[in-house]
Amino acid sequence: MKIALKTMQNMKKFNHKNDIILTSPPYNTGRLSTSERSRDNNEGRYDVHLDTMTTDEYCNWCVELFNNFDNVLSENGVVLWNVSYGNDSTVNTESIGLMWLAVADIIRKTNFTIADRIVWKKSSAMPNNVSKNKLTRITEDVYVFVRKSEFKTFNCNKEVSKIGKNGQTFYKNYFNYIEAKNNDGSCKLNKATYSSDLCEQLLSLYGNKGEVVYDPFNGTGTTGVACKKLDMNYFGSEISEAQVQYSIDRIKNA
Repeated sequence: MKIALKTMQNMKKFNHKNDIILTSPPYNTGRLSTSERSRDNNEGRYDVHLDTMTTDEYCNWCVELFNNFDNVLSENGVVLWNVSYGNDSTVNTESIGLMWLAVADIIRKTNFTIADRIVWKKSSAMPNNVSKNKLTRITEDVYVFVRKSEFKTFNCNKEVSKIGKNGQTFYKNYFNYIEAKNNDGSCKLNKATYSSDLCEQLLSLYGNKGEVVYDPFNGTGTTGVACKKLDMNYFGSEISEAQVQYSIDRIKNA
């Protein structure tokens, strides 16, 4: 396993191809008015990143990411993209609908499209929504992105149930719904919700032992922990030096 202190601009320098890109990127749901206070007091979601881009900046950033993914993803590989929208306590007016605007731009402006949308149901919905008209959110989305040219050929581990008399292949039924715990424990360096339980289930669907998984937002190493349990090779990149060291120790002891 390898975790590097890198920015996304350095992604193309990797000299290998990845079978799967699995990540939970920043959702860009920080509050602009408190960004400086959050950074000074370590109250934000991340230790070095302020989650406060404008709508155009965030959408353009996502498009740039996927254009880079096209260079480092193997043929018929998948991008598993866990994102969600802001709640009342974190959302700023710039980010309303941002998740869907970014997804639309990825489809319109890159070689990728959505093959599936998986709903992740967490074990807990805390904190509950206190708004008079918003529901408490207990789910997040995982978008399965594939190259448009590989929409019918990308890899998935659906088991064959039977072969029909005319040679048609039938597969066991798989639902686009995963139940997994919220996270693997609190860490002051990265307070974003992410789950190695979720990662294991996703990788079991789309990956195999010995394949290469890349997480461009390594964070505290959650994807790497899942890869170690499944005996898969892992690469991660991260802009926070503190999180790199934390994740190296965490994966080593997983």
